[in-house]
Amino acid sequence: ALMALTCRWAATRCASALRKTRARADKNTLKLWVRGSRGLPRREQLVTRARPIIMMTNAVQNPSELVCIVDEANQVVGSATRREMRAENLIHRCSYCLIFDDDGKLFVQKRVDFKETYPSFYDPAPGGVVGHGESYEVNCQREIEEEMGVVGVKLEHHFDFFFKDSCSRVWGRLFSCKYNGPFKLQETEVESAEFMDIEEVKKLLEKNIVCPDSALAIKRFYKLEE
Repeated sequence: ALMALTCRWAATRCASALRKTRARADKNTLKLWVRGSRGLPRREQLVTRARPIIMMTNAVQNPSELVCIVDEANQVVGSATRREMRAENLIHRCSYCLIFDDDGKLFVQKRVDFKETYPSFYDPAPGGVVGHGESYEVNCQREIEEEMGVVGVKLEHHFDFFFKDSCSRVWGRLFSCKYNGPFKLQETEVESAEFMDIEEVKKLLEKNIVCPDSALAIKRFYKLEE
């Protein structure tokens, strides 16, 4: 009986210690999120703090592709392979595009589950990583054609923005265009896609299942953080 009582006491102590350890880990993680966001402008800080850290779990696609590397002021400093950029979380450039139909609905894609970043997340502002020697505009046109078959559109430039989290640091440029179709989805990038109104997109944002960089762009475009 004494041995059983001793075992129960030890088990209780272990469980209590485990709970305290987890609580300390959660608290430290929160501090890291806040500390890591202090270098960003205020609006980006608020978005970053509310979002859990999402790690890369899949292999890098097109690992030998050369991409444009920039500094914190978005000045080109050189190039690196996509593998190097991801491994060292180098600051790079990405294009983002809001694709509207004639009714003002937004074309939202769902990423494949083997994407290197944010797999299976929804993306209301698809685009891509800017290659070495490539402009934002040329990259955007190329990416929306490759991923969705969007051709013959006029891009409108809205703003540039900086985003960072645990697996990506990027200077983005947001464009928009009007296009009703037809679409041809790239199987290696897009699982599915459909037009949605802004209220449907807001629900995705609330569920935290939108690519966080695109989420930042959408919130700024619609002034949802004001």
